Amino acid sequence: MPVPFEALVPVGLITVMFGVVSVGMNSMKFARNDWKPTRYNVDQFEQVMMKRDERLTGSNRGQRTDPIAPPEFATNSVWQTEAVI
Repeated sequence: MPVPFEALVPVGLITVMFGVVSVGMNSMKFARNDWKPTRYNVDQFEQVMMKRDERLTGSNRGQRTDPIAPPEFATNSVWQTEAVI
């Protein structure tokens, strides 16, 4: 039996659109992670280190190699404080 060639056009369009959407989503996720691969199976220690890195650099994927933290890190605390009256 011959294959109706009219059916190949919609199948091709659907395949191309699935490819465009998946490449777009993957590239947006990659860009959101500072052009680094996505992290999977992150444990509690890695979550704490990601929060620390975010406080140090402004990005949860950024890291610093300085042995001493910058001065603004002293006032950039995780703990929320209330004003003393």
